Amino acid sequence: MILTVTPNPSLDRTYEVPSLERGEVVRATGERMDPGGKGVNVSRAVAAAGRRTVAVLPLGGAPGALVAELLHAQGIEVAPVPVAGATRSNVALAEADGVLTKINAPGPDLSPAEQELLLDTVRRQSRAADWIACCGSLPRGLASSWYADVVSRAHAGGVRIALDTSGRALQEALRARPDVVKPNAEELAEAVARPLATVGDALKAAEELREMGAGAVLASLGADGQLLVDGAGAWFGHARVPAVRSNVGAGDSSLAGFLIAGGSGPRALASAVAHGAAAVRLPGSVMPAPADLDPAAVTVTADIPVDRELGEPAP
Repeated sequence: MILTVTPNPSLDRTYEVPSLERGEVVRATGERMDPGGKGVNVSRAVAAAGRRTVAVLPLGGAPGALVAELLHAQGIEVAPVPVAGATRSNVALAEADGVLTKINAPGPDLSPAEQELLLDTVRRQSRAADWIACCGSLPRGLASSWYADVVSRAHAGGVRIALDTSGRALQEALRARPDVVKPNAEELAEAVARPLATVGDALKAAEELREMGAGAVLASLGADGQLLVDGAGAWFGHARVPAVRSNVGAGDSSLAGFLIAGGSGPRALASAVAHGAAAVRLPGSVMPAPADLDPAAVTVTADIPVDRELGEPAP
């Protein structure tokens, strides 16, 4: 079972539009409403693969009730933490050329009692977990050390933990030595405080995150592929994607694919790349099912193309 923890979930509305013109009336050609948040997306991808997952998340108000309803409809077990504030609602505008504009609300402010209940719920649910995936930003009220506390508690209970966050929360959590961290190129650049222009730059940054405490680093480089760096070596994975429809949740789908395949080594990287590539071909934040995957389009190699320039260099 893969347990996901999403401290700041959302109700996500995605509108497909021909183009986005500021100040004009824009008519959508399609729309979706999905439960959102990085950990929620991981659970959705795991469930789409036919695996058991439990989603721990604080929920409040009518948006929170709808998030729980949508998750149940997708066969996902929900371990809700009731909170007084309403769950945030986010909006994404997906243009026909693949450009995505997102408006993310801040989310509720968790009280000390709600924070403690969230930690206790994670502790109780983790007893049956093979992996815990902690993902996304921290809501107001939670200290930047919160993820570090969760990592320490998970290891004390003998459970492996994957972390997908950024900024100070990532820096503090690294000291607790998470088993896997999954930054994208921008988050990787932020963590090492310098720009990344090539795959080799990203490789060096991932190695530095391991020196800071990460057991393994699964780095998403967008259209340029993915890197996996762990104690056994480093691998680069890439997939052919003929057209991108939406990249919402692609990184979360990649993490799900990685954990589903065991969470280590080139086989898990290949699964991560296949899931990420399938996700970008789907509308909105739809998570891929096994029929959407194209393993034959995936290449994984230990011969890292260090001189390859990143299509979108990380600042």
